[in-house]
Amino acid sequence: MRPEEHVRRCAVLGSPIGHSLSPVLHRAAYAELGLPWRYDAFEVDEEGLPAFLEGLDASWRGLSLTMPLKRAVIPLCDEVAEPARLVGAVNTVLLAGGRRTGTNTDVPGVIEALRERGVTSVREVLLVGVGATASSALAAAAAMDASRVWALARDPARAQDLHRLAAELGVDLRVVAWDDAVAGLPAGVDLAVSTVPDEAAAPVAAEVARRAEVVFDALYDPWPTRLAEAAGRAGRVVVGGLDLLVHQAALQVEQMTGKTSIPVATMRAAGEEALRDRAG
Repeated sequence: MRPEEHVRRCAVLGSPIGHSLSPVLHRAAYAELGLPWRYDAFEVDEEGLPAFLEGLDASWRGLSLTMPLKRAVIPLCDEVAEPARLVGAVNTVLLAGGRRTGTNTDVPGVIEALRERGVTSVREVLLVGVGATASSALAAAAAMDASRVWALARDPARAQDLHRLAAELGVDLRVVAWDDAVAGLPAGVDLAVSTVPDEAAAPVAAEVARRAEVVFDALYDPWPTRLAEAAGRAGRVVVGGLDLLVHQAALQVEQMTGKTSIPVATMRAAGEEALRDRAG
């Protein structure tokens, strides 16, 4: 048997995918763990996803999914585990025994990223955006005892999934239109989580930073975002997208490989180096 036949394979899928740091993080973990595994990136859109999944052989152990596939993959899974079922978004597909199990490491990744900065409980939370990542942030906030969440939406009509999730979690959700940001938002919250592009968040960055004790921007490139800069000037605790990416990727490595001592620090260092290289 050739040595390469022992190699297990994993990958990240999405469109666009060229920006993804997932290969850097997962490969760093494999090297530290002494695993001769491969982790690649593939440009796959919603239309091409079914054929890609059907083409995988027995050497594959897992997939990381980014936009626009987190919801599109759900009907293609044999099983959808918590918390992916709850939030309606799968960012991880585990492959074993010919079955596909969809799960979500974004939710526990948010919790771990905040815990790393000393944040273990929140009561009132502000979400900037109402998409799939906002759903994961809402579920994480609920798990950290949040009872009331405001969501700032460019199009409040797109918040139906967030309303459904809030009702299931028993969280009081109040959606505020972007144009009403100043008047419609609370004077202060424990945590603000932005899930929108840097340019989109820029007009409300100062208001969000002024109102939140902790500011979590889910972006990691470009960094710092304008929201992160505003939060820093306001003296807030700032949590970034790389923090989330590292923790959700560490959970993926654990689930895909079965290893338990995941080298989080090594993964973070690899991600930071890659971002420095991108910045020139």
